[in-house]
Amino acid sequence: MFLDEIDFRSDAILLDVDGTLLDIAPTPFDVKVPPELVRALSELAELTDGALAFVSGRPIEDIDRLFNPLRIAVIGGHGAEMRVPGLPRNIRFGREIDNKTRALLAAVAAQADGVILEDKGYSLALHYRLAPEQADAVRTAMGLAYAEYPSAGVELLPGKDVIELKSTRLSKGSGIRELMLHSPFRGRRPIFIGDDITDETGFAALPEFGGLGFSVGREMTGLAGWFQTPADVRQWICKLVLRGDLETRTAQ
Repeated sequence: MFLDEIDFRSDAILLDVDGTLLDIAPTPFDVKVPPELVRALSELAELTDGALAFVSGRPIEDIDRLFNPLRIAVIGGHGAEMRVPGLPRNIRFGREIDNKTRALLAAVAAQADGVILEDKGYSLALHYRLAPEQADAVRTAMGLAYAEYPSAGVELLPGKDVIELKSTRLSKGSGIRELMLHSPFRGRRPIFIGDDITDETGFAALPEFGGLGFSVGREMTGLAGWFQTPADVRQWICKLVLRGDLETRTAQ
């Protein structure tokens, strides 16, 4: 899919993590990163002169832990923070969720068997993949947290067996728009691959840069194509790297 049309010199490749690059696990702490994927991403970063980035709801610190020792550009926390090669420090765009809301959702997770609170600092997520029967309880708790928050300050973002509370000012779309202002992304065509509702704002930003979007797991209207599974995305990356290596050897 779209392998021969990628131009390493003029395209930027942007990748969601959970459900796109990595298979969904019972909890966000159980995901596995294949070592061969880290190697392939490292080579892809070289082929694109650094125009490769993760676009994730996870914090940058978490991304670095998962993909260690790889260090590439990252949009983390649904656009709350960003790392770009060449800048001396990470850019932060948002405030953390207040402690009152954090305590409320922590209490819900402690009382509901199988419900896990993921504290990302800039957002809070309640996961119920281990206890699907708790879906209504999680929705109710998130609704209460939302109602208690200052007007228009946050929004609820449903995902795959998860609901997240995050700032309305931040999104993957806002993160991509900011990323594309910086070298080596500036002036390139973004190719963004994502899998769920949290990626829709990212897809919506692509036309502004002549970019293309690909979904994972389901077809989505207005995108250039789709992958069936994260394994297919990983295979695509490996094939892309092989193509780049072959072009490099041929040029030599």
